[in-house]
Amino acid sequence: MITAEKVKELRERTGAGMMDCKKALSEANGDMERAIELLREKGLAAAAKKAGRIAAEGIVDAYIHGNGRIGVLVEVNSETDFVAKNEDFRAFVREIAMQIAAANPQYVRREEVPVEVVEKEKEILRAQALNEGKPEKIVEKMVEGRLEKFYKEVCLLEQPYIKDPDKTVKDLLTEKIAVIGENINIRRFARFEKGEGLQKREDNFAEEVANMIK
Repeated sequence: MITAEKVKELRERTGAGMMDCKKALSEANGDMERAIELLREKGLAAAAKKAGRIAAEGIVDAYIHGNGRIGVLVEVNSETDFVAKNEDFRAFVREIAMQIAAANPQYVRREEVPVEVVEKEKEILRAQALNEGKPEKIVEKMVEGRLEKFYKEVCLLEQPYIKDPDKTVKDLLTEKIAVIGENINIRRFARFEKGEGLQKREDNFAEEVANMIK
């Protein structure tokens, strides 16, 4: 049986993505050492070591969706200019831009979420749990669980990948690092949606008709 504890241990030992760890354990019939070997063979265990290396090259890419309705600018860094020119790398950057357009994250990673935003979300989640009549002793656990869901909604790396919801964007990133052989860092992005933040016009139809027949 592949338990969550085993998956977590394998991830901690290799740095590979959760889904990759789960698949490796399944292939290895639960054998931890064999699962590590499988991840190393695929290059996924080495990706964690590459993740600490400096990535200062890369590209800024633009993606426009829905006939100009949504626009995204994203900066993704690589270690070398050579990789930045690689078609596989550029295709990955485009995938990330499409993810941002579709899923509308607010931050790249959870560490970027301001403390005040997290505390405010906790207050709301705590109030929701209490309003649902949950006992005080389990409210905090519920808040932590729902906060994880909040992170998965607003943090790009923790979102389910739009083309394969069984993996996260972070899993996708780890796989790409293994394939390309360099550290890759999704640094920042900006997302624009037409009319966002503007007050929408709300016509009073009855009043408009009355004015027309005066």
